[in-house]
Amino acid sequence: MPWTHTADLAAALKANIGKVIIGKEREIELLLAAMLSGGHVLLEDVPGTGKTTLAKSLARSLSCGFARIQFTPDLLPADITGMRIYEQHSGSFSFVKGPAFTNVLLADEINRATPRTQSALLECMEEKQITEGGTTYPLEAPFLVIATQNPVETQGTFPLPEAQLDRFLMKLSLGYPTGEEAVALLERFVCSKPLETLQPVAAAGDVTAAAEAAAHVKVDKDIMGYIAALCEAARDPEKVRLGPSPRAMLALLRACQALAAIRGRAYVIPDDVKELALPVLAHRIVLRGVSYQTNAEAFLTELLGKVAAPTEVAP
Repeated sequence: MPWTHTADLAAALKANIGKVIIGKEREIELLLAAMLSGGHVLLEDVPGTGKTTLAKSLARSLSCGFARIQFTPDLLPADITGMRIYEQHSGSFSFVKGPAFTNVLLADEINRATPRTQSALLECMEEKQITEGGTTYPLEAPFLVIATQNPVETQGTFPLPEAQLDRFLMKLSLGYPTGEEAVALLERFVCSKPLETLQPVAAAGDVTAAAEAAAHVKVDKDIMGYIAALCEAARDPEKVRLGPSPRAMLALLRACQALAAIRGRAYVIPDDVKELALPVLAHRIVLRGVSYQTNAEAFLTELLGKVAAPTEVAP
């Protein structure tokens, strides 16, 4: 069934994922916004909160390619992108594509792989292509990387460098369920495995069409000025060692367009920017001093209260 409206597609995906994931409607919506804006998502949370399950639920909701890579210290770049193999019968080399040639790629515990292996994702995440042996292979749309990592355990891990963090459009955390959500979770999984029976509700073409529609959501010049002013304020040299890049500004803009489309609007409003500022910008900011390292979200929250937002936006 072809989808003619981005909001309808998003509602169907949210309802389908909701058959597995209890609560977390906001996180699911932001994940969809990242997908429709052509970005990637880093899910950072303690073990057992549903990071991998959320990624699998989205993949199972789509009739498209899915691959999972368990990142380990001995994983090599070729294990992700593919490798050239010598064929004895022909006396030549042929390229065997790796798991990155898919639509939804789950990079599980990404920070357990070495920096060399992590860097294998840089080209495909940013340029939607993989180059090997002088030949460039384009990746099919849509292409979404969902990476997970555990923020608590650091032994045997390799923290993602700032350049790689900047490739992720959003950084999200699911958190623990509330009391009611916990009971509902137990009731749902006590005698069934809903993930195994989840059926697709959309195809890759539906996502591509919805992403194209989201790219045409109107963004008033005052909204653009607000985004620019917010990012400029987040580069305060007295407090900030590394601030939002131009790529971060574009990411925030595209995420706002996607979120507006998901919510059935043809235009972006200031509240979209305020809601997305933390998940899009916080992981891209490195503050000065030891006391600032874990306070990027608090710093951004303070800026949102200081930077003036447009009061009127024409639909």
